[in-house]
Amino acid sequence: MSPDSVTDAQLFAFLDESLSIEQSNVIEQELRSNKDLLNRLSRIIENENRGVHSLAAIWRRGRISCPTREELGSYLLGALEEAEHDYITFHLEVIRCSYCTSSAIDLSNASQSPTVDDQTAARRSRYFESSIGRNRDR
Repeated sequence: MSPDSVTDAQLFAFLDESLSIEQSNVIEQELRSNKDLLNRLSRIIENENRGVHSLAAIWRRGRISCPTREELGSYLLGALEEAEHDYITFHLEVIRCSYCTSSAIDLSNASQSPTVDDQTAARRSRYFESSIGRNRDR
């Protein structure tokens, strides 16, 4: 990534910490060595602080294009229509939205860990097994 190829959208994403670690590192290195890029970043920060909001900034901040957590869950379960599934695949794999990727990972991990009910059932089973033969009718 050359300094001239860094877009304002990438600088916004850098400020929001929504780039990959690799991309953030490249932009950080470029900012250290390229005064023009640093000035662009300063103007972006200044406009944000003054309350100058573009449609793109509002879209990014509101994460308008992001699927809901419920939609991500349905996606992981394979319960979406093809068009919705394709959009979320595009959003996660091409756009690489860090918010949605984190949410999908969280949902995926939650589905793999035992639920409270599973834990309760396992604990009851252990109690029952440990008391077999001790509670005989007298």
